[in-house]
Amino acid sequence: MRSGSAGRVVRSTDVPEGGTPPGAGVEGVVRTFLRTADGVALDALYEPGAAAYDGPGRGHAGLVFVVAHGFTGDLDRPHVRRVARALARHGAVVTFSFRGHGASGGRSTVGDREVLDLAAAVAWARGFGHARVATVGFSMGGSVVLRHAALHRGPAPDEGCPDTRTDAVVSVSAPARWYYRGTAPMRRLHWLVTRPAGRLLGRYGLRTRIHHRDWDPVPLPPFRAAARIAPTPLLIVHGDRDGYFPLDHPRMLAAAAGDHGELWLEHGMGHAENAAADELLDRIARWTVAQAG
Repeated sequence: MRSGSAGRVVRSTDVPEGGTPPGAGVEGVVRTFLRTADGVALDALYEPGAAAYDGPGRGHAGLVFVVAHGFTGDLDRPHVRRVARALARHGAVVTFSFRGHGASGGRSTVGDREVLDLAAAVAWARGFGHARVATVGFSMGGSVVLRHAALHRGPAPDEGCPDTRTDAVVSVSAPARWYYRGTAPMRRLHWLVTRPAGRLLGRYGLRTRIHHRDWDPVPLPPFRAAARIAPTPLLIVHGDRDGYFPLDHPRMLAAAAGDHGELWLEHGMGHAENAAADELLDRIARWTVAQAG
């Protein structure tokens, strides 16, 4: 799949059919659909969190976290809601469902065009008046935040153009390179993505609609992206019991990032959101607040 810069952000008052928005009735909470630069509708949720105490209205000066979930997740999944609650103690939070996941439209490209999804979510988050935006990604989302930060850099855009830059990046349980099949979970994932029967299982068993086309061209590998993020602060977090990606992946990312990147190897931690303890999420949030301001 080809990638490109994100642009249009369209607000909607729609809520996914049959669902009650998390935080419904709470002042300042907004659930809507965004539209990416390539026209995909994304289910998205803004929660003011700690930013609600920064001042009245929507002119919050503080930090907003934009959470990029892992493959087969969505913003309503319990593990994503738990991450959002932990981060909300330190700032506002935007969660969204990647294309092909949950109530969002389109089909998953497993990390390629998802960069457009994150760019739309970041631009929307900035629209609430926050001075700083930090992206926090898990597994597939961890690779997306790296590529997004590498591709959306530079000075602030002209007035009227969406600001898709990020001020700090946290990548949790991410791969360093593509097509890794060295563990049983990753071999199962490749079957799920590449075989018709696997995609059928993904659609009806995992609520994830996967695109049938191969990447063309192959997107920038995460370790190459990590080398291009400076001077934006970067935190790489990985568990030493991750069953998907062994420790050579975070070490490769950290080596590519150089001095501007920080690596946390977490003892006893498994993979992605489900394995991230509340204490770790709190540390991640405090690091982000300190780095992003």
